This record gives sequence, structure tokens and C-alpha cells, in this order.
Amino acid sequence: MWSCVGYNETAGGTNLALCQDLGLVLSILSLFYLFVCFPVGLCCNALLVVVNLSNKVSMTMPDVYFVNMAIAGLVLNLVAPVELLGPDFTRWPVWRYDDEVYITLLILFNISSLVIMYSTTLLSLDYYIERALPRTYMSSVYNTKHVCGFIWGGAVLTSFSSLLFYVCNHVSTKIIECSEMQNKGAADAIMMFIGYVVPAVAVLYAFVLILRIRKEATPLDQDSGRLDPSIHRLLLACVCVQFVLWTPYYTTLLMLTVTDVPGKRYHSRQVTAYMFLRGVSQLLAFSSSFAMPLMYRQMNKNFSHKLQRLLKRLNCGEQPCPHERSAVQQVIT
Repeated sequence: MWSCVGYNETAGGTNLALCQDLGLVLSILSLFYLFVCFPVGLCCNALLVVVNLSNKVSMTMPDVYFVNMAIAGLVLNLVAPVELLGPDFTRWPVWRYDDEVYITLLILFNISSLVIMYSTTLLSLDYYIERALPRTYMSSVYNTKHVCGFIWGGAVLTSFSSLLFYVCNHVSTKIIECSEMQNKGAADAIMMFIGYVVPAVAVLYAFVLILRIRKEATPLDQDSGRLDPSIHRLLLACVCVQFVLWTPYYTTLLMLTVTDVPGKRYHSRQVTAYMFLRGVSQLLAFSSSFAMPLMYRQMNKNFSHKLQRLLKRLNCGEQPCPHERSAVQQVIT
């Protein structure tokens, strides 16, 4: 919870003013996200999902992963208003949630972050497979849909292990099973390793393989079944944006695990600085929910055509559209 009460008794006016200024900056950034980034992200993620699911036949392997990340982005969009209007992000909180709400928000946030990071990672690996072995079933749309299902299941199971530490950190010490598990640092360490270190290593490995195969020109490069070359730029942009936006958040988790900054033995000024950096890093993590669909919209050539087909279909209603009837007649003749 953001509070500057302790400075009145300890550090004096300078630190109190700094605490109030940082709290005001964090409040302004939170309100800017809520009024600008939140509606844009919500609309763009929903549009990405609807447009692609309404054109399932033309979906490619990258489209499936981006739909998966868009769904995770929608979950982040649901978490963001509750978090940003709470006591941790603003000096004028709309509500003060209890431990149960805090844990629920934390679970949804962790699941979404894992889905986004691992979807990005597997997109990189599947892109290499598609480059090396075009027209293979390993990176097909059918298999990718099942992989995305496993990503969500794995994210839930992974979050459950760290959830035990968070729950036991908020319940009474009278419960014997939890008395030895009240270690929030262990939960942060689990999320740091599984949610960031493993995907980062896998993405780095995938990019090494992609760069190696791009240097070797083969007859397969002329295969019409290969992915559009713009997908490579989209993949590179997606990986860079996701890691740039999520790295500060996992860095603060590392700081919390290694140094235990909010501990009582540290000066309150350090605690305030950490809480400010933690809030800004979470805002950057929330920003991935609107940066990714905007980037997909701008860099994917087929998205605008899919959107136009969807709008024409909505205008025609239940009756078949003229262009669809002419296409059917051409097939018949």
C-alpha cells in the first residue's frame, strides 16, 4: 500500500516530499493507462480474437499464437482496473481489497504473464521449424491450437506452486502446513525462473537457430508454402516488445528475492523507491496487453483483409454476400 505516514516521524520533510511526489507520479501514470491504454488494449485484443476466429480457415501458425496472447491480454485488461484503482497505485484509491482479492488478482496476473511469455517463446521455436521444414505437421495450425491449450494448463499449474507460498503468507500461522511455507520470496523466485529465465534462454536459442538457417540459402527458400517474410519482422518485434515490457517487472521480483527490500531493516526511503519502481514495472507489464495487438495490426498484411471480410459478412447478415455467391458459381461452372 502506498503511504507516506512513516516519514512524519522519521526522515523529515525532504523524504516526505519525495514520497508524495513519487506517489503523485504513479497515480498520474495509472490514470493515463486507465483512460488511454486500457480501452485501446481492450478493443484491439477483442478485435484480434474475433477477426481471426471468424476466419479460421485462413489462420496460420503465428495467428494462433497471437490469438492466444490476445486472450491473455484480455485477462490482463480485466486485472488492470482493479489493480490500478487500488491502494498500491494511487493516492486516492477507489477501494481497498482484502487478501482474497489480492491473491485472485495475483493468480490471474501470473497466469497471463506465463501465457504471454511462453506463447512468444514457442512462436519463435515454431517459426524456426517452419523455416527449416516447411509444410511439416509439427508447426501446423492444428498442433499449435493444442499447444496453446497446454500453455494455459501449464500456466495454471505453475501458478499453483507459487500460490501456495502467497496463500500461506496471508493466513494464520496456526495452520501447521503453512507455518513453514510463509516465504513470499520463494514464490517470487519460482515466477522469476519459470516465467522469465526459461523463456529468455529458449528465445535466445531459437534466434540463434533462425539466424543460422537464414544464412544458408537452400532451394526450400522458394517454396510457396513458406510463411510470409513479414512474419519474421513481426516475430522479431513481438519478442523485443514483450521482453522490454516484462523485464522490469521480473527485475523487481529478483530484487525482492535477493535483497528483501521491503524488510524492516532497510530505510523507508529505499522502500518507497522500490515500491515506485515496482508500480512502474507493473504498468509496463500491463502495457504489453495493448502494444502487442497494435503491433500485430500494423505488421500483419492479412489482418486488414480478414477484417474487411468480417465487416462485409456482418453487413450481409444471414444472406450470402454477392462476392461469395459469385465465387460459388465460378466453382460450380
